[in-house]
Amino acid sequence: MTDPQPCRVIGVLDDGAASLSATALAFLRRADWVIGGARTLALLDDDIAPHAIRRDLTGQLSAVPGWIAQAREAQQTSVVLATGDPLCHGIASYLAARLCIAAIEVLPNVSTLQLACARFGVAWQDARIVSVHSKDAGEWQAGTAPGHGLYALAQAVRQHERLIVLTSPDNSPDRIARLLLAEGLGDDFVLCVAERLCSPHERTWADMPPAEAALHRFADPNVVLLLRTTARPRPVCLGLADSAYQQRQPDKGLITKQEVRAVSLARLQLRCDSRVWDIGAGSGSVGLEAARLCPQGHVWAIEKNEADAAIARCNARALGVSNHTLVHGKAPEGLGTWPDPDAIFIGGSGGELADLIALCLRRLRPGGWLVMNFVTLENLATATQTLQALGATWDVLQLQAARSKPILHMHRMAAENPVWIVCAQPGDGA
Repeated sequence: MTDPQPCRVIGVLDDGAASLSATALAFLRRADWVIGGARTLALLDDDIAPHAIRRDLTGQLSAVPGWIAQAREAQQTSVVLATGDPLCHGIASYLAARLCIAAIEVLPNVSTLQLACARFGVAWQDARIVSVHSKDAGEWQAGTAPGHGLYALAQAVRQHERLIVLTSPDNSPDRIARLLLAEGLGDDFVLCVAERLCSPHERTWADMPPAEAALHRFADPNVVLLLRTTARPRPVCLGLADSAYQQRQPDKGLITKQEVRAVSLARLQLRCDSRVWDIGAGSGSVGLEAARLCPQGHVWAIEKNEADAAIARCNARALGVSNHTLVHGKAPEGLGTWPDPDAIFIGGSGGELADLIALCLRRLRPGGWLVMNFVTLENLATATQTLQALGATWDVLQLQAARSKPILHMHRMAAENPVWIVCAQPGDGA
C-alpha cells in the first residue's frame, strides 16, 4: 500500500477558479473529498468532480480532521478550501496542530488583508493583524473582561498605529467603530473598509471617521483597516503623580500615595501578562498602573463606595487603559467569578480582613504575591496574626516619606502618614 496523499489546503478568493493556480485547480478537480464553507463550495461548484464527497465545514470545524483522516485511510484524495492564505488566521494551523505534518500541504493564495491594503495603498509590513472572527459577544463596553470577541482588538488599538482587522458578520465594521467611540478614541482613528474583495460587488470605503462608520452597515465579507490619525501616547507606566488622578472631594487624598504605590507595585512582582486583583480600589491608582505594567494581562478591581468607584472609572478612561475591569461591590462578594490571580493588592477591606486574606492566599496562582497597605495598628495586627495562623510566608515594611513644601522663600519637609506594606505568599502547607 502506498502512502496516502496529503490533504491539499487551498486558498481561494471570491473570483473563484480565476484565483487558483493551475496546480491548485488540478488538485481540486481530481479530489475525492472537497471540504469547505457553503459559500466557497457554491463558488467552485463547476470545478468539483461529480463523484466527489462534499462536506460543509460551517459550524463543524472539529469534524474536519476526522474527514481528512477518513479520506486518507481510504486512499482517497482530499481538498480543504479556505479563504486567502490558510495560514493567516485560517484553518491550516488548526489542521496542522491536529494531524501529522505530512497529512496536509498548503497552497496559499493572496490574503484578503493584502488585497485590502493594496486597494488603499497602505503598506502592511508594520501593521498589527487582529482577527475578530469569533462568536458574537455583543457590543463592546469599556471595562469588559477577557473573553469578549473584541477584547484583543481593544488592547491592540492602544498599542499600534495601523491595524488590519479580519471581521465577522457579528463583529462588523460598525461595531468596531463603536468600540473606538466607547474607548474614547473616536478622534484618533479612521476606518478603511473593503467589502466583497474580488467579487463583482467589490466596494471600498476610505478614511471614515468612527462616528460615521458606527452608523453604516457594510456588506459581508469585509476587511477593516484602522489607521491612527493622531500621535500615539507614550504614557508613564509607573509612579504617576498623585495629581494625575481624580480624587474624592472635599476629602481629597483617598489614594495610595506615589511613593507607597511604587513600592507596592514593585512587591507585586508583575509580569507583562499578569492577572491582578485590586481590592478596595479607591481612586484606582494601583490597579490602573498595574494595568499599564501588564499590557498582555488584566486587572479586576472592586470598590465598595459608589462615588469612589465612579471616580476610578473616570481615572481609567483618562489614563486610556482597556485591560481594567472595575465593579462596585464589597469584597469578598463577587470574587468567586474572577480567575485566579498572579498578584493581589488590598488597599481596603471593609472589615472582612481575616477572611479576605485567607481567600486570597487560596486563590493565588503559584509564585503569586499578596500585597496589603495599612495605616492603622489594628488592621496591621489582624493581618499579621492571620498570616501567622495560616502558615504564610510574610514580611512587613514600614514606609514613611516626607515631601518638601515651601515656607516663605525656603522649603521644609512635611511628613506623610506612615504606611505598613505587608507582603505574603502561601506557606508550603497552605
